[in-house]
Amino acid sequence: MGIFSRRQTDTVEPGSGGGAGASLAQAGGAGVALDPALRALDGQWTIDRPHSRIGFSVRHAMVTTVRGAFADYDSALSFDGGNPAASRAELVIRVGSVDTGVEQRDAHLVGTDFFDARRFPEMAFRSTSTRHEGGESFRMTGDLTIRDVTRPVELQLDYLGSVLDPFGFERVGFDGTTTIDRTEWGLVYNQRLKAGGTMVSEKVRLQFDISAVRAGAQGGTTG
Repeated sequence: MGIFSRRQTDTVEPGSGGGAGASLAQAGGAGVALDPALRALDGQWTIDRPHSRIGFSVRHAMVTTVRGAFADYDSALSFDGGNPAASRAELVIRVGSVDTGVEQRDAHLVGTDFFDARRFPEMAFRSTSTRHEGGESFRMTGDLTIRDVTRPVELQLDYLGSVLDPFGFERVGFDGTTTIDRTEWGLVYNQRLKAGGTMVSEKVRLQFDISAVRAGAQGGTTG
């Protein structure tokens, strides 16, 4: 997930159905100072879908990489610049919106071998804590739920900055990445290759390219 120039953050209030859990930046070790400009980010923000990407990549047949993204999701983000540990992040994704660019592959992913979208239509991430690692880097932990299995994950989160865009929106950018073992969430389908190895890697890299605008902002079209 990544965008625009320096200084600002991304937040929107938690959705209904269980509070969004937690920290977008807990001041990390002693002596790690937060940029004073982060105080200007106080408030609620919302992800701008046309300029963001919630995606993944996975090794296929041992030698290539398949990439995909989810088009339909809700975000609940809030930032406290004076006490970033009080910030919160929640993301609820409709798995049926997966798009890898190949219709047959997408149908397989939403079927029972993988997401089983009829039984488990949503996956979710809810933050639990975040540590400032220095500069514009943070380490965010949270609970990732897939197929009704919830396990902790840790994201590397980089603040890209903020800008008043040409359409009058106050905008902020973040990049977030983590790698998970999909089998820990019950995504165990695979095929063995004759030469050895498997068709689909168990390791999946999740990628959050976030551009967010301040909630309730007045502006023109986002272009």
